[in-house]
Amino acid sequence: MFHGNHYGETATIGTPVPPPGWAPPRRRIIGRMPPLVLAFANQKGGVGKTTTVINVAAHLAEIGRRVLIIDCDPQANATSGLGIARRDIPASTYDVVVLGRPIADARMQTSIPGLDLVPSDIALAGAEIELVGVARREKRLSYALEALADDPLDYVLLDCPPSLGLLTVNAVVAARALVVPIQCEFYALEGLGLLTHTISLLRRELNPQLRIAGIVLTLHDGRLTLASQVVDEVRKRFGDLVLEPVIPRNVRLSEAPSYGLPITAYAPGSRGADAYRELAVNLDARLQADVELMAAPLFA
Repeated sequence: MFHGNHYGETATIGTPVPPPGWAPPRRRIIGRMPPLVLAFANQKGGVGKTTTVINVAAHLAEIGRRVLIIDCDPQANATSGLGIARRDIPASTYDVVVLGRPIADARMQTSIPGLDLVPSDIALAGAEIELVGVARREKRLSYALEALADDPLDYVLLDCPPSLGLLTVNAVVAARALVVPIQCEFYALEGLGLLTHTISLLRRELNPQLRIAGIVLTLHDGRLTLASQVVDEVRKRFGDLVLEPVIPRNVRLSEAPSYGLPITAYAPGSRGADAYRELAVNLDARLQADVELMAAPLFA
């Protein structure tokens, strides 16, 4: 059914007709945003940090995000966990951070489409000594990442060593935000207090815009009352910063690194894969909704 409107035009009933001279708003053309740099850090070892980096990255790539992992740990667990053998590494994080080589020289494709890696090497263990006399040594990684400002990457994930030494400081200074994995055990809470104190110091001295993007509760054993108490305590203390879901202890998650595969490829139907898939989606949604964080320059 049709009727005439007061502009002398004919329109379908219920369809608004714009006034003369009206035109749709022009789409705002926005330049490519730089990749978001996230540091996965906890000075306590054995909390599932590297497992979280690998599997979050793989699931982000699975949903179409372009991701680069930079292995900042001399133990190189993220490197071996993605099936990269030492003999196949042309250059590593050591070459980038200590020797100043371009990050493109060390960047490698992995078996996961959309996921690249800058591998690590045991030589990185000497970085703190080798850089002791270098000016602004805490910004070596930041300077290297400047080359990625126009890269089509969505995320750069930094896998930090289990310490608060120079390598972790480099990662935290280069990052826009932190993801903090916490094992569901009592000692994890003590370590978290030290980490938050260190973050406060780094914010004050080196990276004022650093924020916590999320806290990931890992290695949860539902049979233990203590594990559930830790979950409750962390949620009470940090509220919405705690990401869902809690990552369970899972045999498949433990096995996957020995095959050089993320859980997406090794056991995609396992409980661990389901948990990390949901975690990656939730983290991505949180970050994409944070307009200020996503639109910020690559570095402070």
